[in-house]
Amino acid sequence: MHFNPRSAFAIYQREMSRAFRTAFQSILSPVLTTSLYFVVFGSVIGARMEPVGGVPYGAFIIPGLLMLTLLGETTSNASFGIYMPRFTGTIYELLSAPVGVAETLAGFVGAAATKGLILAAIILATARLFVDYEIAHPLLAMVYIMLVASSFALFGFVLGIWADSFEKLGIIPMLILTPLTFLGGTFYSIRDLPQPWDAIALANPIAFLVSGLRYAFYGVSDVPIAVSLGLTLGFLAVCTIIIAVIFRTGWRLRE
Repeated sequence: MHFNPRSAFAIYQREMSRAFRTAFQSILSPVLTTSLYFVVFGSVIGARMEPVGGVPYGAFIIPGLLMLTLLGETTSNASFGIYMPRFTGTIYELLSAPVGVAETLAGFVGAAATKGLILAAIILATARLFVDYEIAHPLLAMVYIMLVASSFALFGFVLGIWADSFEKLGIIPMLILTPLTFLGGTFYSIRDLPQPWDAIALANPIAFLVSGLRYAFYGVSDVPIAVSLGLTLGFLAVCTIIIAVIFRTGWRLRE
């Protein structure tokens, strides 16, 4: 079955319209929260901190805060986007329409990733108000942000199919992703941790993502950038395979 761009765009357009209807919750709220982090950690505490890896502390935390918002919001947007059609029963209209897995993913996941990229752009612009920073590898940073946003949009899509209640919908982003991001080097370098905590921190996969984005920004990282990119691509591939199996078997979709 060939790819139908019109079907994908229709789903994408509907999801983007939903996001703009709830702009305060989906866009402004996380930006305001991140701004508070910049005020407290970047301006107030950062002025008293020594540079980390040659990077001023206020600038050092930007990739971590960006990743904190990007992971949570992208996952939540994608999971809610597919959960609501299941909750209201309109998912059957999608399943009965001549729309394949590729079009469905392109629409839902593309919209969630786009919202994540919009958030990233606003956060980076907001950071300029509090700290001075320069991006060492802007093209790599843009590609890396797109990869992470797409990966966790796919992950959110899987989460939205798995969840059978609104409570389960928020468990992963709030109780797992957010704590792991805080413990993944958002506000510090893993290299500065004493043994054995530095090795334990590397068991956290989010630490590799934060480190990869920090390399794209400043050329410094706790792990090689190739490892961070490989982990992100591997996670994207696994989520894609899982979704393909879900659509092939109809798990949770036809119940």
